[in-house]
Amino acid sequence: MAAAGPWPELEAAARERRRELSLAGAAVAERVAAGGGRLPEALLALPLLQSLELSGCAALRELGPGVAAALPALHTLVLSRNALGPAGLGAGLGGPLPALRLLDLSGNGLEALPAALGGTGGGAGDAAPAFPQLRSLNLSANRLRELGPGLARAAPQLQELLLSGNRLRALPGGLLPPEAPPAPFPLLSRLDAADNEVAELGAEIAALPALKSLDVANNQLRELPAALADCPRLKEANFRGNQLRDKRLEKMVNGCQTKAILEYLRAGGRGKGKAESAREDVRKKKREKQQKKDSGDGEQDEVEEASKLLVKVLHVSDNPAPLVVKVSPGVKDVRAFIVCCVLKGVNLKPGNALKRFLTVQVTAAASRYSFGMGILLAELEIAYSRPLPADEFGKLKTKLHEDICEKRTVATIATHDLQLVKAPLTYDVQPPDELKIMPLGRKEIKAKDLLRQLQLEAEEQRKQKKRQNVSGLHKYLQLLDGKDNYPCLVDAEGAVISFPPITNSEKTKIRKETRDLFLEVTSDTSLQICKDVMDTLILKIAELNRSALENKEGSGSDIEQDALCGPGNLNLPLVVEQVRVVDMDGNLKVLYPSKTDLATVSSLLTVIR
Repeated sequence: MAAAGPWPELEAAARERRRELSLAGAAVAERVAAGGGRLPEALLALPLLQSLELSGCAALRELGPGVAAALPALHTLVLSRNALGPAGLGAGLGGPLPALRLLDLSGNGLEALPAALGGTGGGAGDAAPAFPQLRSLNLSANRLRELGPGLARAAPQLQELLLSGNRLRALPGGLLPPEAPPAPFPLLSRLDAADNEVAELGAEIAALPALKSLDVANNQLRELPAALADCPRLKEANFRGNQLRDKRLEKMVNGCQTKAILEYLRAGGRGKGKAESAREDVRKKKREKQQKKDSGDGEQDEVEEASKLLVKVLHVSDNPAPLVVKVSPGVKDVRAFIVCCVLKGVNLKPGNALKRFLTVQVTAAASRYSFGMGILLAELEIAYSRPLPADEFGKLKTKLHEDICEKRTVATIATHDLQLVKAPLTYDVQPPDELKIMPLGRKEIKAKDLLRQLQLEAEEQRKQKKRQNVSGLHKYLQLLDGKDNYPCLVDAEGAVISFPPITNSEKTKIRKETRDLFLEVTSDTSLQICKDVMDTLILKIAELNRSALENKEGSGSDIEQDALCGPGNLNLPLVVEQVRVVDMDGNLKVLYPSKTDLATVSSLLTVIR
């Protein structure tokens, strides 16, 4: 290991006998670079460490020898968004880590698994597991083309395997060893391989007895194996973004109907008993309709359908002045994905509807701290001079955010008053010492100075609460560590109106008078995640709008309230205008909402297209 200069963080950790350590920031990256791209030797003198995080350090290319032997108590190791390859990990993870439960290697340069994780040279099949307690392994956003059977031997207790954003072509591929029982991965319940190049989903997937959640969205699948129906515990499956040959099956996929998909595959699906299945479906629907009519349930269904929230999509072709967002090439290496839309007809005037709306934005974006925040909770508290209320909406209607947010940062929401947005917009990158923004509740400031202020505030909060590390509230600050440029959304006047994942701008801040919104979701993980988050955000805003009208909250003349809340106006649709995201040459990258979007909330929204 290298020993370039002092490491005050390590000295403090040793002195205070810390169990947790998080290394981040430009100073850390500089010291790692000066040390030849390795971690310092002083790290080996912290045997009490249970949690170690070093993320966003482009200079970190190898761990150096002896990490596993020196840190036997580690149960959490986060090494995301560095420049680690298999060789750079090999020496550091060469020995067993018997207590390790979470290993995050996302966003590195892995083209193959290191030997410790069952890659080439991973040892004999009868060797003791290197990670006997490992529960969660995140290998997202690397360059993996295949996985070997050695992983099952190295981590036999794995429950969660995240592989999105790689170059895998087959699943499970070589992941499952051919040897006799005991079965590999007896506890694996979540398998995420979205945004790969998977053209073949093998029947061996049924050999995972505990599999509950499977995500292979945005791949190259043409068919789904009938063996999926044999997965005894599969409850949630995402196959969207694949060009399936069976159009009936594709419709089920776009509607997120996992149960219907499995039943369809179990019945033979395409080409086997299809006509008989169709006739049986017709007979079943007739029976159900008659039963509802006899019991009076039919009227109840009509009432429920009439009471569903309405959203009308205004297509670009029908919009005389559609909004367009241009994307510069530089965002690819910083924060590649963005989805936008316009939402018209929102009512934030009654009572505390605006405060509720901001709470909904934070809830939708930050069901866990690691989801990233579109705005700072602290800034919201300043804006209202008292803490935000608890989430008044209860649990989200779907488990979408809980599933995609767990243990990783995935997306950021930003909301703007459309009337204050000066189009056209450009999604761009700027150096930290050049990017200027007027954050919510603050004066204009350079991005690097804003981050420095927030980091100082985070450290002060940590000291006040006597914690070893900064709180989850500020952990998203580390997402930009080691970046030469920062992402930003710039308006026609050259003003930065959004600096994801840190803050929105005071220039386009939502007010009580706001009726039309410009919504933005960005991510460095995947496009589909942006769309899923946007779906849920639109649903929550629609619910808020309905609630505000029904409850007639706050002040205002009786005439105004009657106009807003009359019986005929309670279910007027919100209008969602499509927004095109294009490259600098005008070529279409994303159109939201497309005909397949808003499917995740279709049971709660009636979408008029």
